[in-house]
Amino acid sequence: MERKILHVDVNSAFLSWTAVEMLKNGSTVDIREIPSVIGGDEEKRKGIVLAKSIPAKKYGIKTAEPIYFAKQKCPNLQIFKSNFKIYRQYSNAMYNILCQYTNRVERFSIDECFLDITEFIPKGKTDLQIAYEINHRIKQELGFTVNVGVAPNKILAKMASDFEKPDKVHTLYANEISSKMWNLPVSELFMVGKRSLPKLERLGIKTIGDLANRKKEEMVKVFGKFGKTIWEYANGIDFSEVISEPETPKCIGNSVTLPKDLSDLFKIEEVLLALTEQTAYRLRKHQLLAGTVGVQIRTKDFQNCSHQRTLLTPTSSTKIIYENAKQILEEFYHREPIRLIGIKLDHLKPTDNLQISLFDTKQNEKQSKLDKTIDNLKEKYGYNIITRAGKMETDDMMEFKE
Repeated sequence: MERKILHVDVNSAFLSWTAVEMLKNGSTVDIREIPSVIGGDEEKRKGIVLAKSIPAKKYGIKTAEPIYFAKQKCPNLQIFKSNFKIYRQYSNAMYNILCQYTNRVERFSIDECFLDITEFIPKGKTDLQIAYEINHRIKQELGFTVNVGVAPNKILAKMASDFEKPDKVHTLYANEISSKMWNLPVSELFMVGKRSLPKLERLGIKTIGDLANRKKEEMVKVFGKFGKTIWEYANGIDFSEVISEPETPKCIGNSVTLPKDLSDLFKIEEVLLALTEQTAYRLRKHQLLAGTVGVQIRTKDFQNCSHQRTLLTPTSSTKIIYENAKQILEEFYHREPIRLIGIKLDHLKPTDNLQISLFDTKQNEKQSKLDKTIDNLKEKYGYNIITRAGKMETDDMMEFKE
């Protein structure tokens, strides 16, 4: 049976999600309709364009270029700060809709998902009809638009979703490869980057079709395994599976890039506490216990260092995890300025596997009740409704989940 794969890609995700949130909060301006970008404070190392509106694109503004150059191209450019907490909420809301169509949904990035709907197409419907339905539902229910690519595999679905934007549904079936994809510049092919492009051009390969019609052996000889991959992609060959999120994570962690280099141990520990609280909260949501706690730092010179320790008793207690994380940090941190800090919980076990001594029982029960109370308040009133003493404000920081 030919597979039915969809690729859903949010149009200008960060800018769209910011626009929707602003409109919800009473804004009378839809920033998607004016020259605008999501960027950051150059002094806080976020001085690049993360997303741009269509009107901004008409000025030649490009993603990842410095805000300084973007403003030179468009002096009246409106710049808005990123908010990854909000972005995760909209990403999760979209994911929840997609999961209503299949249990095989792969989060490719915060704003992209693959769906394998091969075995989940209702009688009387087609893959294309489902793609249009998803496109319509996300627009109506969540307020932002997506492109949806429809194809028999992941590479073609992704290529299709990158066709004309925004708010479009495109197919790229096997019989459409030559007419829809081969005439595109080879730079448009997934995995072909700035380093490989000059080599391809020196071989006279300017379009995806040029690459597809070369011999595979020639590409392997020049590029090795990478040559085989891009030759197969150019010919629409891809057997990779849509990998849904594991029901139980193998590890849980958070890390944060700091607004400025820090060497003050007290301030660094405040950040570590905030990360611990977020990570332990997720651990409890999965009803898991951590057997290992690890701490990572990155110095201002981009040197990475990490240490970990195995706990005597697996735990989900924020207090116990933080105490161990703080001790680990103090053991290997030499007071050099750092730009990133992270925490990682590993060797996870289900809560019903816990075996503790009678001595530990009362203390664990006390901490468990406190954590549960705080978790319930966060779920009812919002994550930031309550924080532990010493928690540092992290809204301006970039947060990444493992």
